[in-house]
Amino acid sequence: MLIHLTIRDFVIVDLTELTFRPGFTVLTGETGAGKSILIDALMLALGERGDVGQIRHGCERAEIIAEFDISHVPSVQDWLQENDLQADPGTCLLRRIFDTHGRSRSYINGCSVTLQQLRIVGDQLVDIHGQHAHQSLLRSDMQRDLLDGYAGNSELAKVVAAAFQHWQQLHQQRLKWEQNAALFLQEREQLEWQLQELSALNFSIEGWQALQADHNRLSHMANLLEAAESSLEILSESESAALGQLHVVLTRLRYFLDYDSDLKSPYNLLETAQVQLQEAVYELKHYRQRLDLDPQSLHITEERIAVIHALARKYRISPEEIPDLLYRTTQRLQELGVNADGDSFAEAASSAKKAYDELAQTLTIARRKAAEALAHQVTEAMQTLAMAGGCFDIMLTPYNQGNAHGLEQIEFQVSTHRGVPPRPLAKVASGGELSRISLALQVITSQVGTAPTLVFDEVDAGIGGRVGEIVGRLLKQLGKTRQVLCITHLAQVASMGDQHWQVFKAPESTADKTVFSSIRALDEQERVEEIARMLGGMNITATTRKHAAEMLQENKKLS
Repeated sequence: MLIHLTIRDFVIVDLTELTFRPGFTVLTGETGAGKSILIDALMLALGERGDVGQIRHGCERAEIIAEFDISHVPSVQDWLQENDLQADPGTCLLRRIFDTHGRSRSYINGCSVTLQQLRIVGDQLVDIHGQHAHQSLLRSDMQRDLLDGYAGNSELAKVVAAAFQHWQQLHQQRLKWEQNAALFLQEREQLEWQLQELSALNFSIEGWQALQADHNRLSHMANLLEAAESSLEILSESESAALGQLHVVLTRLRYFLDYDSDLKSPYNLLETAQVQLQEAVYELKHYRQRLDLDPQSLHITEERIAVIHALARKYRISPEEIPDLLYRTTQRLQELGVNADGDSFAEAASSAKKAYDELAQTLTIARRKAAEALAHQVTEAMQTLAMAGGCFDIMLTPYNQGNAHGLEQIEFQVSTHRGVPPRPLAKVASGGELSRISLALQVITSQVGTAPTLVFDEVDAGIGGRVGEIVGRLLKQLGKTRQVLCITHLAQVASMGDQHWQVFKAPESTADKTVFSSIRALDEQERVEEIARMLGGMNITATTRKHAAEMLQENKKLS
């Protein structure tokens, strides 16, 4: 769950540090005070993309830090361990910084990470339900995603989509083959001949480098032999050879060592030089013996080089590019398939379609089961949300042909009155009814989720009175098993909170008229005043305060 949230220089917030508790927490405040700014800041810490316009005016950067207790979220603990990002046991610290130059930095437990990694962790920790969810509920794709999320089918839906794309890719390859069979056969014959020619060359980069070294040596054999012989002549075989001269010098110096010890150092150096010179003479003699003026070897080497250069010129490449050409030729032949008549493409496409059909059928079965359960739960919730007698249904209409989303179209239907057949949601529900149905769906689907923290951003818009009280009870009930944060404008919902935060605008600075947004936790008396404000607006009377106190007292009995 969310333990601590620090917001610095974000929109109109200079510095806010919040400590959260388990249960149901409400955030209230006048319109424009900055309630939704807190949710925006939390979303940034969870991996949403930021904008330089969100940095407080006059500041260089904004910073958001969110600390979570993950002791009961093993999936996050395992992920952090796999990515070597673990810190204190049971704790996860998310940090996000972005500056006026558009640069953004993300951290998990003090380690720099990508935005995608931050989002992976954030999705497992917090589930946010926005205030415009009831509008997106009219979209077919949103209805499908909501049902799949409720059923736990999200990963299976991705697998189905991937299987469909694979089938379509192979199907298109088959059609392309059938339309261009003659050209493919001609290309295949050419590639097979090309592959045979390249393979017969038996070329490798290492072999090519060794061949060039051999050619360089063989083509200069006479010069190499002459250099070795002349060097030996100078060093050891002539009358004035260096080794003989050095031996004379050492003999003479050895005689005088007893007279002056300072000669010891140059004597030792010359003695070492004599040993090394003698070794060099031995090596040169061995080298001369190994040299062989073999014109036949040179001829064979030059022929091999000529063949390689000729093949490289033929394909307009350098010799070093021959292995890459061989690889590309082999790959293209594999793409064309083993059978020149295209049977391999037909077989592969048929196999891919079968795999897609099996996965899609599994998804359909799961969707039907989940649709029945979800429709039943929403229908029950409608009875308490001022839509008694109404019913909710989810229609699964088969497509003529399956697509990346499965074998059926998903459509939410509703009847707001008893005895009236359900019709598509967009054609029946009013704005208020749609808001209530959306809220019921969000509460129900969040119950089957795994995120320990749920955030509801003014999802109670469009409702009030008795329905607002029922909504508050739903959220309070949810807060017994999850941490629930709710931004609300309804006193009926706010009075249900286990913890109450008030967001307000701080007084303007006398220097630059800058407005700041602040937040504070309310005690019992302050809660009475805030709920009275929400009930009575500008004119708060004793009666309003009494009503607010009664609401709080009554709701304590539900805890």
